[in-house]
Amino acid sequence: MAGGAPRVVWFIWPTDPHRVTARSIAQRLVQIKRPAHLVWNPVSGQIIQSLPPTRAANGLPGDLNRQGRVCVQIRVLGSVEEPFTESKLDGLDDILAWLDSWEVPRRWPAGPPLPYPHSVAAQGSRRLWAGGGHFGNSQVPGTSEGDPGPIDVDRIVGGHAADLGVPRPREEMESRENGRPAEAVNATER
Repeated sequence: MAGGAPRVVWFIWPTDPHRVTARSIAQRLVQIKRPAHLVWNPVSGQIIQSLPPTRAANGLPGDLNRQGRVCVQIRVLGSVEEPFTESKLDGLDDILAWLDSWEVPRRWPAGPPLPYPHSVAAQGSRRLWAGGGHFGNSQVPGTSEGDPGPIDVDRIVGGHAADLGVPRPREEMESRENGRPAEAVNATER
């Protein structure tokens, strides 16, 4: 791995999670030489690990697979049209605890992924990517895929999803530095 902020990329493997096992998809990904670190069936809770996080997976183009201290790639059984976050999320707590152990920040810096097919045209931000955290495949700079679709990122990472790194207005920053509420600063300047 090339070093840098740890991150995770969420992919969809288009299939019915009620009828297909994570083990069978993990085996298929190995056969086609595109293994993911984890394959997860959110309905059954089955999680299959194919690679250690210190080894690059092969789901992203070029050297993107090697960026970060870890660049964990998770294939979720589901559909881009029906977000997997609208169903059961059995096993998610185990996945998050594992990601926490690799110090992947529980934030979604690019915000929620766009719905398919709009997500195909999304342009990933290299600045946000460099900061690490959670990303949908469609949000990675240099990709042209549309998954995972319009998932509810709050159901995955909790209330940290909206951490977009947007600076606060200057008045609010100055008032915090001076220990006064923003309203008090505005009132004294009028």
